[in-house]
Amino acid sequence: MALADYLKHKLQERPLLLMTHAVVGYPSLEENRAMLECMAEAGIDLVELQLPFSEPIADGPMFIRANQAALDGGLHRDDYFAFFEQAARDFDFPLLFMGYYNSVFRMGHEAFCKRLESAGGDGYIIADLPLEEAADLDSHAARHGLDPIHIVTPLNSEERLRQIAKTASGFIYCVARRGVTGRSTEFDENLKEYMQRCRSVINLPLALGFGIKTPEHVRQLRGIADIAIVGTACLEAWENRGRAGYLEFLNSLHEATN
Repeated sequence: MALADYLKHKLQERPLLLMTHAVVGYPSLEENRAMLECMAEAGIDLVELQLPFSEPIADGPMFIRANQAALDGGLHRDDYFAFFEQAARDFDFPLLFMGYYNSVFRMGHEAFCKRLESAGGDGYIIADLPLEEAADLDSHAARHGLDPIHIVTPLNSEERLRQIAKTASGFIYCVARRGVTGRSTEFDENLKEYMQRCRSVINLPLALGFGIKTPEHVRQLRGIADIAIVGTACLEAWENRGRAGYLEFLNSLHEATN
């Protein structure tokens, strides 16, 4: 099922969906596997799997540490795609590549898209690739049935939002604020106005990420966003509370979407 059709079907069942995140190779591939098992048990709707990179400029301190630890542990690109492929076979939720453009550039656009399609990926999120530089990669993605998930920010003008919407597919990743992942976000009228502005010109589901940390944050996004993205808080739960606490946290997030 195409990602857009999957999301449309899911949004008929629940007003707000959940996307979670894992840095592949941190703390280990075995623990990544356990995380995905918990995500499946909790009913998570989409998952982004991050390819570790040495300069993850959109990430906060926790993910920077996780990226470096995975690289120090010897994780190779082939390990990432092998893990991705196994996960795509074993779990029903869509999987998205998440990473940085240097990794894609070194592979080459065609080779990257071919490999991601072969691994069972549904699309990609590339945090540092501007719209003006994305056309060639996106054209390869279309030929391989992949959705390029484009990113918008509160600083984007209405015209800029329209330009991004023309080339995006699947859904739009709305960054809640300036800065990096992990910091707190204000859930106020400014955020609502930003999301309303996005919705007025974008005819795709809107996912909101950066700073969503608690079930109450998720609850506040009902009627504002279509997908809540929770990343850093999930890794914090795994590190601080173990598998049982991680699953409990995911369940609490899922309950907050209803």
